[in-house]
Amino acid sequence: MKYINPIFESKLIDEINEVGTEMSFAEGDTIIEYGKFIHMIPLIQTGVIKVLRRDDEGRELLLYYLSANSTCSMAYSCCMESRQSEIRAIAEEDVTLLAIPHAKLDEWLCKYPSWKSFIMHSFNERLLEMLKTIENIAFKKLDERLIDYLKEKQRINHSAVIKASHNTIAEEMGTSRVVISRLLKHLENDKKIILYRNELRIMKEL
Repeated sequence: MKYINPIFESKLIDEINEVGTEMSFAEGDTIIEYGKFIHMIPLIQTGVIKVLRRDDEGRELLLYYLSANSTCSMAYSCCMESRQSEIRAIAEEDVTLLAIPHAKLDEWLCKYPSWKSFIMHSFNERLLEMLKTIENIAFKKLDERLIDYLKEKQRINHSAVIKASHNTIAEEMGTSRVVISRLLKHLENDKKIILYRNELRIMKEL
């Protein structure tokens, strides 16, 4: 599959297709792991990736999602600085991507204005998403955060059916399964969702 992105110069696209290594991941596969050195950055072609961060007590929190024609700024930063990964990236659904080697990252910043613009835009987008996550934790009640979480899952997956266990939702929101189960049951009682085993269906506007 050839990489195509209308914002890039044709010569840059040619280089991406020349040096990029195509990789495929099934839903649930780990793409980037904590503590590992990153020697490439992913240019996503198809599918969705979720990016999580772990605190000192081992609890994870969902930071943001990545979809087609995007990349992971935190992976880029670790790659450029030869640092171990501080994130985990997991395929939310089946994913195909092009792995761009470390050696090209700095070169393309100087060589292609569109690449520099793409990277700066990516950093800005990811920063805004992480600020939104922080604001939600600081200022919103957990039931409001859960509704935001479900809406974002629905948007990303283009489906009213959300495949995630209560435990997964709790982990990604940085809370306990018992609390999430209680809040989901309230939403079901209000006829806003239907709960199934390891998935739920959104029935009307949350």
